[in-house]
Amino acid sequence: MTLGSQNRAGQPPPEIKSMGISETIGLLAGWGQFPITFARNAKAQGYRVACVGIKGSAEASLRKEVDEFSWAGVAQLGKMIRNFKASGVKRLVMAGKIFKANYLYAPWKAISLIPDWRMVKFWYFRTTHDNRDDTLLLGVIREFNKDGLDFFPALDFCPELLVKTGQLTHRKTTAAEDKDIEYGWGLAKEMGRLDVGQSIAVKDHCVLAVEALEGTDEAIIRAGPLCRKGGFILVKVAKPNQDMRFDVPTVGIKTIQNLHRSGGRVLAIEAEKTVFLDGQETISLANRLGIAIVALDHGKVRFADKNFPDFQTLGKVA
Repeated sequence: MTLGSQNRAGQPPPEIKSMGISETIGLLAGWGQFPITFARNAKAQGYRVACVGIKGSAEASLRKEVDEFSWAGVAQLGKMIRNFKASGVKRLVMAGKIFKANYLYAPWKAISLIPDWRMVKFWYFRTTHDNRDDTLLLGVIREFNKDGLDFFPALDFCPELLVKTGQLTHRKTTAAEDKDIEYGWGLAKEMGRLDVGQSIAVKDHCVLAVEALEGTDEAIIRAGPLCRKGGFILVKVAKPNQDMRFDVPTVGIKTIQNLHRSGGRVLAIEAEKTVFLDGQETISLANRLGIAIVALDHGKVRFADKNFPDFQTLGKVA
């Protein structure tokens, strides 16, 4: 069962609340602030949190935020499942980033990652062998399901992190910047449909960088030298058929810092589908640096290139 995410900020989803407040929720944690925020919110609502941190990704400070904590390598699928079951977990969430390039193309990965037998079976006997994020993560979810463990969106516990529609900063976007946003938005949606990435940097209707395996921050840094006069736009959107259990687009202070260093002037994100971490601090930093942040409703974005398909229906044909 996937629990709904349309709840008031700070309130437990009614489906969970009805199951009893003593339930232990599992947290499979990657890099960043999101796992810490989730753990704090879940505990504030009275739940126990059992966390398995991915080695090389999760923050060690998670230990003090949860009731139970253990480490597991990214290729130790069986260990993850055993640890959650030992903690009495039935339902769990994914939160935080996994830097896939650090693992997928590691030298001698079959040895250096020390995969357990569960991972070996999963990896080498898959029916689908592409390594897109959705393919891999949905496959992992199915493995957990075999042992009675169900994933649901972490945002069910912290829906207030989803950004609302509107101009978030003092500086508003210019007419020229709006046109670049419209242009980049359609391209970013198409990249998301293809499961390539969620972000695209544009300037004057020209693509500077498309996010792929490197992630948003590196894509921003890569765009900087290609636009020496500065002023480029970063558009970050959800996939057309976004699974809110994983890989939800996320921005925060580091995004703004990297935009500033690289010469970016605008961050355009998708409202109600983007996690906005450290909200007030991020907005205050953007205001000080003169960067505009705007959150747009996808259904109201006009596409500058009329040759784009109807992005409202892309998820249905993916």
